[in-house]
Amino acid sequence: MRRRLAPALLLPLALLLSACSGSSSADTSLGGGSGGGTDGKGDVTLNVGDQKGGSEAVLRAAGELDGLDYKIHWSTFTSGPPLLEAVNAKAVDIGGVGNTPPVFAAGADSKITVVAATHGAAKGDTILVPNDSKLKKVAELKGKSIAVAQGSSAHYQLVASLKKVGLSLKDVQVKYLQPADALAAFTSGKVDAWAVWDPYTSQVLRGKQGRVITDGDGITNGLGFQVAAPASLKDARKSAAIGDYLKRLRRAQDWVFKHPDAWAKVWSKDTGLPYDVALDAVKRSNGTRVSVAVDKSAIASEQAIADAFTDLKLIPRKVDFGSFVDTRFNGDLPASTTAPRTFGKES
Repeated sequence: MRRRLAPALLLPLALLLSACSGSSSADTSLGGGSGGGTDGKGDVTLNVGDQKGGSEAVLRAAGELDGLDYKIHWSTFTSGPPLLEAVNAKAVDIGGVGNTPPVFAAGADSKITVVAATHGAAKGDTILVPNDSKLKKVAELKGKSIAVAQGSSAHYQLVASLKKVGLSLKDVQVKYLQPADALAAFTSGKVDAWAVWDPYTSQVLRGKQGRVITDGDGITNGLGFQVAAPASLKDARKSAAIGDYLKRLRRAQDWVFKHPDAWAKVWSKDTGLPYDVALDAVKRSNGTRVSVAVDKSAIASEQAIADAFTDLKLIPRKVDFGSFVDTRFNGDLPASTTAPRTFGKES
């Protein structure tokens, strides 16, 4: 009989719907972001969409919210799609999401513009099976039930992983579940496998509730994005503030890599994640990110995701992802194919 994760550990993760998520079981109506605080001073206000344990937390931990000559007003969203709805509605000037929500927003012809990117390790993007499962490889998933969040990066990873072994979604029983529900279904044996991302991967592995049969290495692109409202980019003062904000995010990500333990403590406190799970996720994925240019390779990689979901008829039209990109903030950033950072045993 499979041991269930303690309810106390389920609650924090139920609240921590990652940027990768395609949708949320919580309120995702327009303006679904909860009101947050304001940092800085000045007569320009940057409205920033965030997620629990996201940009605000890392900027504050790294000391990058000091010395702002403009204001940042924070709004917290449960996942990427409602955040991008707010960007489309001009309620948010900029916000961070994973690699898939911008594709779906573009498919809906939303008014969004990708302005910055990070490249991280994809080992946190996994397909998990219970420890006592007889399944050893992806090809054996044929006919099996798999939980996944629809429209998420995990959804794309599942599609691509199946395709690699000659299977498609039609060959498996897909159960579209948001992470909190999927976690409960997985640990109670109601599904055979779970396609998911960190910190859920780290939660399951640390709790010895499952094992990985494949991860995102060579399957997903490991990209994350900052997405802005086109109208905000046309405003000279807001555009300048966005440029400064992006630089602060880059320095904060550098800080995370240099201080994984300190960041894990902050992330744990901010999200309710157990510290050891947070640290695992930092070293497996969260802390490996490197700031990169939104270049032709990144655009092509996102175009491939868009085309895959268009072929599945989950996006209603052909998407030209490049038309939703602004490269003005690339500067001298390295190529999007730059290898993610890695942590040594001593870190």
